[in-house]
Amino acid sequence: MPPADPARFPTLHVVRHPLVEHKLTLMRERTTATAEFRQLTREVAMLLAYEVTHDLPLDEVEIETPLEPMRARKLSGKKLCLVSILRAGNGMLDGMLDLIPSARVGHVGLYRDPKTLIAVEYYYKMPHDIEVREVVVVDPMLATANSAVAAVGRVKEDAPPNIRFVCLLAAPEGVTRFAAAHPDVPIYTAALDDGLDAKGYILPGLGDAGDRIYGTK
Repeated sequence: MPPADPARFPTLHVVRHPLVEHKLTLMRERTTATAEFRQLTREVAMLLAYEVTHDLPLDEVEIETPLEPMRARKLSGKKLCLVSILRAGNGMLDGMLDLIPSARVGHVGLYRDPKTLIAVEYYYKMPHDIEVREVVVVDPMLATANSAVAAVGRVKEDAPPNIRFVCLLAAPEGVTRFAAAHPDVPIYTAALDDGLDAKGYILPGLGDAGDRIYGTK
């Protein structure tokens, strides 16, 4: 199977950075231990957070340095809201909060029905003022995209001004489905892999991200 071409997907942004690619390679290794995998997830998420926030709006403000007054720029309006798709999204959440500690946090609880692969919601909790915050939804894998499509659709009901989706890996099938459902939501990922197997796992992938983060398999 030829490698997937990111140019086919106008809403997809593949983050090409030597540190991202190096750390992702370590994560793909089946011999990588749970503690190392968890730390690498955190580190890659922080690097992805840097990329996904590169165009946040800024305001000029008056400040005093130790030497003199000056005009400087800081983030405009309310800070970000990071939304984790439980449970695996929490593995990325910590890394993003390392870079953006003032962000608010929301959670969407979804599980994938093993027979239909359809996402079923069991939990939803957001900051009270999400409608005025830029939102970044995080989940390690964009495979079938059923969970991501459902989670972003649910967040849209609260009408935030902007939503972006961040994952470690994406499959062409997932990107296609997500973009069809949410063409207004850009996708940021560390890699676009080749496709899905019969069980809906990304190939070559890195296995089940949630199990590898939490050591449950």
